[in-house]
Amino acid sequence: MANIKSQKKRNLTNEKSRLRNNAYKSELKTLVRRVDEAVSASDKETAQDALRVVSRKLDKAVSKGVLHKNNAANKKSGLAKLVAKI
Repeated sequence: MANIKSQKKRNLTNEKSRLRNNAYKSELKTLVRRVDEAVSASDKETAQDALRVVSRKLDKAVSKGVLHKNNAANKKSGLAKLVAKI
């Protein structure tokens, strides 16, 4: 543990943001899984709805600093290709 007061505060905020980021990433994985399940079931309508939701969440994750913008863009394009193949 740090001795400096400002570093102790920084450690607390880092831990809070780490927990928040992990929760956000977990939610994203769940949403991506829903798209994959809809694609494997060949349910185009559900897949498109799930893709719309996950695209919004990915954009929000970028704005919050959870993901890099290129990472989110690659995920969105890959999912869009999967849905388009149905």
